[in-house]
Amino acid sequence: MRVMILLKATNDSEAGLMPSTELLEAMGKFNEALIEAGILLAGEGLHPSAKGKRVAFDGPSRTVVDGPFPQTRELVAGFWLWQVKDMAEAVEWVKRCPNPMLGPSEIEIRPVFELADFADAMTPEVAAQHERLREKVDRR
Repeated sequence: MRVMILLKATNDSEAGLMPSTELLEAMGKFNEALIEAGILLAGEGLHPSAKGKRVAFDGPSRTVVDGPFPQTRELVAGFWLWQVKDMAEAVEWVKRCPNPMLGPSEIEIRPVFELADFADAMTPEVAAQHERLREKVDRR
């Protein structure tokens, strides 16, 4: 099972405050443990939303909105993509994570959709297209 681990933004992360050397070292050790366990697929921190944009869709219309965005606790400051056996394993790994922020913080765990989740809409043609695209991404 793949899960996306979402590190929620804080006022400090949105202000662009950078982590300490000690926190970077602790997170590096945690990431090493994830790699050694065969769990880590990808992961990165994100710049504050002030450097981002949103594109709003309404039918054929597209509207671009510049950051920063309100509701800091609803924003994502970083992510990991993990391969785990189940949600319980993901929770156990998150509980081992150093606090990724300077103060109180939250980490959200969300399952990633797999092809089997789309069984009713997944025709052989759509499945073949998905596999071709995944192969192209994997080759990059």
